[in-house]
Order: sequence, then structure tokens, then C-alpha cells
Amino acid sequence: MRKADLVATISEKTGVPKVDVLVALETFFKEVKASLGEGENVYIRGFGSFVIKKRAKKIGRHIKKNVAIEIPEHFIPSFKPAKIFVEEVKKNVKMLPEDLSEKES
Repeated sequence: MRKADLVATISEKTGVPKVDVLVALETFFKEVKASLGEGENVYIRGFGSFVIKKRAKKIGRHIKKNVAIEIPEHFIPSFKPAKIFVEEVKKNVKMLPEDLSEKES
């Protein structure tokens, strides 16, 4: 599902115009990014948490030059689904599209 599909589905189910749904969705994304950018985690009960994870400094490799490079410590965004969210997905998902193509082979 793409963002456009999500907007269309929400619009159909709520009766809210697509433009308004798109504005609300974009505002949500912008606020999550801004909060994470300020180092503040976002917790949505029943859905999950958008958190900042710290990655330690490490040594990497530039493959083409075969040279070791230092990757400094940095922070990355991460999503941790809520337990109820995970349980609902497990209960409802029957088979993924990749699994279907493997069975046909």
C-alpha cells in the first residue's frame, strides 16, 4: 500500500475529502520527524513507538578502495510496534505475496 492508497482508503471510510486526509497525514509525518529530530520519542498507544536509537562508532570498509574508514557515532529513527499491534497482524496475516510465488514454483 502506498501513501495515495492509504489516503484514498481513509477518505472512503471516513467521508473526509482526500485533500484533508493528505494534509493530516503529511502533518503527522512532519511532526514525528520534528519530534525525533529534537531527540523526543513519539509513543502512540495501541500502535507503537517511533524512537531514536544510538549507533556506536565503528570501523567500516570502503570496498572499491579497500580502505578502512571510521563511521562516527550517530542516531537513527526506529519503529517499535506495540504488542497489541503485533498480535493483530499475526492473527490477520495469512500469507505474504512472496510466499505465494514460492508455492507456485
